[in-house]
Amino acid sequence: MLTKTTLEQWIVLQTVVETGGYVQAAKILNKSQSSVSYSLNTLQERLNLQLLHIVGRKAELTDAGRMMLAQARPLLTAFKQLELSAAGLRSGVRPSLNLVVDSVFPKSILLCSLKKFQESHPQTQIHLSEILRTERESELSAQQADLYITTLNSDSAVSGSPLIEIDFIAVAAARHPLHSMIGPISAPQLMKYPLITLTDKVSQQQGMKKISSMSNWSFTTVDAVIEAVCHGIGYGWLPRYHIQHLLDSGELKALPVSIEPTRKTVFYLVFGIEGQCYDNTILALADIIKAEAIG
Repeated sequence: MLTKTTLEQWIVLQTVVETGGYVQAAKILNKSQSSVSYSLNTLQERLNLQLLHIVGRKAELTDAGRMMLAQARPLLTAFKQLELSAAGLRSGVRPSLNLVVDSVFPKSILLCSLKKFQESHPQTQIHLSEILRTERESELSAQQADLYITTLNSDSAVSGSPLIEIDFIAVAAARHPLHSMIGPISAPQLMKYPLITLTDKVSQQQGMKKISSMSNWSFTTVDAVIEAVCHGIGYGWLPRYHIQHLLDSGELKALPVSIEPTRKTVFYLVFGIEGQCYDNTILALADIIKAEAIG
């Protein structure tokens, strides 16, 4: 049985609502404004419902329109996913993949994942780039990779699948003066000593131009940060898994800070551009990484 309305009409309605007007929607859909208006008028006539009304210069949904579009959205999403799935089936095996990984992410999980992927997809090359957290937003915005392993802010517009949670703890060299303090160490006490941080070169240069009450030292690699802390230059918040052997040997000691002794950071698996999650080769790598992260 044929429907009275079309998929295109519902897409036009959704776009008008999301962009706020007919002119904006016409640009997004690459249609004329009259074509957009005709689609919406036809949709409303066939439903015998008013779905939109104009408030000022903005098109807004009526109560009926809000209810109808809410029911239509899952159908629009499902149809889009159907087309993306078909594109993934057509793509076959990829000759290469671009993978961007936060440099703090455990190398053991990463390398085991790559080894297993190599065994199952020997014809696919992996181009791996490591980034720092301060480079995350620019990398995600550039959308030049197929897959990302990164942290995300709680208000991030990007969505991803959680992989692993890593503990960061405040530590200093065993002979550092901070360890001679009695009781929990307060923030003002910490501020008397350099905080060793990990940052990219651009942020590092920008930070040098700012005057700060805290004497912070920044390095561009995880290993350099750890070495600086081990040499007593300052203290740092370091990933426990990365320094556990130094804690066990006594070279580093955890600081009894008064607030938030452990900072937890979640790493996510993020697909690059829309539709990549339906590419069979990329999906295979993603599944292997997820399995390794679970352990």
